[in-house]
Amino acid sequence: MTLRRFFYFLCFLLCSLQQAVLAQLPNNIKLQSGDFIFQDLDCGPLCDAIEQVTQSYAGHHFSHIGLVYLKGDTTYIIEAIGKEVQLTPLVKFSARTKNKMYIGRVKKRYKAVAKKAIQFALKQIGVPYDDEFLYNNGKYYCSELIYDAFKWANSNNDFFVLQPMTFKQPNSDQFFPVWVAYYKKLGVPIPEAAAGINPGGISTSDKIEILNP
Repeated sequence: MTLRRFFYFLCFLLCSLQQAVLAQLPNNIKLQSGDFIFQDLDCGPLCDAIEQVTQSYAGHHFSHIGLVYLKGDTTYIIEAIGKEVQLTPLVKFSARTKNKMYIGRVKKRYKAVAKKAIQFALKQIGVPYDDEFLYNNGKYYCSELIYDAFKWANSNNDFFVLQPMTFKQPNSDQFFPVWVAYYKKLGVPIPEAAAGINPGGISTSDKIEILNP
């Protein structure tokens, strides 16, 4: 492949990725720093178990959340995923799912809180991912990062609300088998009823609005 053909191929690939993002996010909404993007990742049994015991905006299934950060001409997502808290370009963030993504934005009276929350979230880049889903253990899962960022920005007062977590099947005293295996591998007890937060809970907060219902 000649250099010119490689250049054309690269341009085509980038355009295709950008078009995929536009298909998932409405082009009439201009993202702002401090916005939330909610994803349904379809990551397998773990995501399925989370979605069965959590409620999201308008009955959707949200298993991941990231915080929008605009820097220059690039849109990034601050997120806790994989091994650590990281700064991910929007195109890469969007490529994880073919499902429609939903944009949340704090109501006007909370804009200053959202702006300040970005400062906290950026300082957490590199903090390990909280694979135990335990609050205040020096690590972060996706919605836990959002919770702490907005709590800090709100003068250390709750902005979103922690709720008792459950790892049990709906209307049952039995744990989801996938969680039993997951925590057995980690070698720690299942944190049933421990305080936590999930993307769905944030999506239904009365402090935010979903911009693309």
